[in-house]
Amino acid sequence: MKTVSLQKKRISFGEDAAAYQSARPPYPATVYDQLMAHVPLSGAHIFEIGPGTGQATRTLLAHMPAELKAIEPDTRLCAYLEGHLAPTAPELSVVPSSWEDAPIETGRYDLGIAATAFHWLPQTDALGKVYQALKPGGWWAMWWNVFGDPDEPDAFHQKASPLFAQLGDSQSWQQGQLPFALDRSARLSDLEAAGFQDMETSLLRWSITMTAAQVCALAATFSQVITAEPVIKKTFLNALAQLVDHEFGGTVERRFMTALYMARRPPNPVLRSNPL
Repeated sequence: MKTVSLQKKRISFGEDAAAYQSARPPYPATVYDQLMAHVPLSGAHIFEIGPGTGQATRTLLAHMPAELKAIEPDTRLCAYLEGHLAPTAPELSVVPSSWEDAPIETGRYDLGIAATAFHWLPQTDALGKVYQALKPGGWWAMWWNVFGDPDEPDAFHQKASPLFAQLGDSQSWQQGQLPFALDRSARLSDLEAAGFQDMETSLLRWSITMTAAQVCALAATFSQVITAEPVIKKTFLNALAQLVDHEFGGTVERRFMTALYMARRPPNPVLRSNPL
């Protein structure tokens, strides 16, 4: 099996942007409800790290922010965003850059987000830059759709795990370890070390019924599948389809999770005059 660099995997998702957009399920509405409980999105200044095809971006734009800066390292995905979202959203600016290298104004933003993206970054440096970009009192939100429930794996998950194991680990899910998004202790520790306060976490469980074609389409958007050798990829996807059709009668009930983390940059202290 060929070795693929982290950087190549990180910018692999634009290989077929339309297929990615079609195959990935949306984020639960509860995620946005929790954002709006802290930040009025209308008129807000927002930045997004790793927007991909704009799944979260679209929902944010629907709430009419004053500004949404989308920072995306894959130039093919930048082109997709420019073609599909930017023409009707003058408040959207697409920046073709990694977060590490992106120009961003200090202390400007009411809200920063990363949706199924932040695991690709060095946490200490990336969170430090997020902190600096936010206004005092501004909020940071990062969340992930996790395609499986390790606590209560569905029957398909259990049957398909050996097939995925043959492809090797992904950046977000490694064999024998807690998925990145579900490592609550590590995520909160990173946020605290970066200086954030008022940290909140939510874990949403949901299920979806999928056909063999939908299962394969979703799997084909995973970095370890995208970057696999063509023969290996074809064999893997065929095996998934056969599993769904032959052992589950053509459809499977999948158990997914969404992990959300929110934290606030502390507001500036109120200066009080000394009493006489």
